[in-house]
Amino acid sequence: MRPTVALFVPCYVDDFYPQAALATLEILEAQGFRVEYPQPQRCCGQPFINNGLLDEGRTFAEAFADLFENYDYVVAPSSSCIGTAKYRYEGLLEPERHRKLAPKLYELCEFLHDVVGLERLRLEHPFPHRVGLHNSCHALRELELARPSELMIPHFSKIEAVLSRVEGIEIIHPERDECCGFGGTFSVQESAVSAAMGRDRIADHRRQGVEMMAGVDLSCLMHMEGLARRDGTPMRFVHVAQILAGHVDFE
Repeated sequence: MRPTVALFVPCYVDDFYPQAALATLEILEAQGFRVEYPQPQRCCGQPFINNGLLDEGRTFAEAFADLFENYDYVVAPSSSCIGTAKYRYEGLLEPERHRKLAPKLYELCEFLHDVVGLERLRLEHPFPHRVGLHNSCHALRELELARPSELMIPHFSKIEAVLSRVEGIEIIHPERDECCGFGGTFSVQESAVSAAMGRDRIADHRRQGVEMMAGVDLSCLMHMEGLARRDGTPMRFVHVAQILAGHVDFE
């Protein structure tokens, strides 16, 4: 019997970028998994947990566990939300319940790299384009999907390894892996600093001739896309899943 994967769609993806969720579904099904979309899905609770509202966060954590704990795997197009459930539900859920749930939780590229395996990964859509890769903070420092480019150790990235399986793609590295400045409520509480950080990331990629930026967290991409639009900067922002599934429209 094929393993069953539960697709978790973060609330901001559901509201603003459903195409990334559909691309994730197609990719998982193309790898031979039976995929279900259990309902009703809710926010993972990250905004509450980040702001110290742990009683409210516990309510979201318990609802998440109720919905997903019986699946073989839980996959989402977001390192931020998966990182929240995997690590910050500790202390909010019963210890044994969290211990059983956490190993099932994967960001999409992490799942393709660690569970499917690069040698078995089936990607049918070529993408002969240059893409700047933005490594979000949760991907780097929580899920450890990549090593920050500023560290003096050999570069490694599960995200890049998966993207490299796409025929024709050219991946451009930023000069430094730094925060885009979004940070959830940080972008509201410290809007000027947040915007300056985002513009720095955009400028970094523009200096290397990048006109399309990809990443695994649409919250970060949404932040930078808004800045680029306001500034008239010609750059596109797409989720990695859209490239893997061939869902990037150039018309």
